[in-house]
Amino acid sequence: MKPLENGDSDLEGGRLGKDRERTTRSGRTFKMHNQALLSGLAYCMSSCSMILVNKFVLSSYDFNAGISLMLYQNLVSVIIVSTLSLFGVISTEPLTLNLIKVWLPVNVIFVGMLVTSMFSLKYINVAMVTVLKNVTNVITAVGEMYLFSKHHDNRVWGALFLMIISAISGGITDLSFHAVGYAWQITNCFLTASYSLTLRRVMDTAKQVTKSGNLNEFSMVLLNNTLSLPLGVILICVFNEVDYLISTPLLRLPTFWLVMTFSGILGLAISFSSMWFLHQTGATTYSLVGSLNKIPLSIAGILLFKVPTSLENSASILFGLLAGVFFARAKIRERS
Repeated sequence: MKPLENGDSDLEGGRLGKDRERTTRSGRTFKMHNQALLSGLAYCMSSCSMILVNKFVLSSYDFNAGISLMLYQNLVSVIIVSTLSLFGVISTEPLTLNLIKVWLPVNVIFVGMLVTSMFSLKYINVAMVTVLKNVTNVITAVGEMYLFSKHHDNRVWGALFLMIISAISGGITDLSFHAVGYAWQITNCFLTASYSLTLRRVMDTAKQVTKSGNLNEFSMVLLNNTLSLPLGVILICVFNEVDYLISTPLLRLPTFWLVMTFSGILGLAISFSSMWFLHQTGATTYSLVGSLNKIPLSIAGILLFKVPTSLENSASILFGLLAGVFFARAKIRERS
């Protein structure tokens, strides 16, 4: 579904109004609203659950092998997507050598993004992670300006300024401040921004080397996760997680494997539910819900993991979350 442009809103609104009158009698409109609601709930639940489960594995279980967790999650995604493709449920592009060559640079950034996210979650509480992730928007906006000569209006820059202030004040008032965790999260912000800035260009190039001339979301999920497996193995050896995996008693606990597998399914669920939600609504609603989604996630992270906080830190977190909502609204108005 293509989101409406501002100039078409009145015309399309009139058409949609008439369509709703015709379809309400048959019950199809009710079904459409149900699809949008269900896809939105699925997206919110899967994205929130993924972060909380990762935090649970890394902190509550005290699992000191974040790269191995990432590798296992990606392996689960590869197995599920490959199985669905094998039985004809979805269609995916074959992983040719030319396609791998084109996609490998962005996949290195993708793996770095996942790994640094794991490392930061080990040391930082969920609420502060969500606030610090706003720094990604600042880096992306600056990158768009210099790389693509894209200009942002004052509302966008105002929201970005509020994000920077909230991140700084949140870090200063964070009672559980951990310098290593903050360093990993800032690195994650740079990698996430780099991934979003390079992905579109790589996607356009990758389409030219596929047999069908197209590259759907399922193919990208399979491509990203498959290429991440050998890179993950190399990183496990570099960071010497092998010795830890051999000695840790956690891998002998069936419940731990259950939680690990569940986290891998959630990772894939985010990919599917985000595509479903975007198709049912549009980029405007998707971006707003993504920003609003951080608010219950932050509250749940503080309550579930009993994070020590203060009034000043809570105010900084709330300020940062609201700045994210203002940024989403400013970007919507900028596009309209």
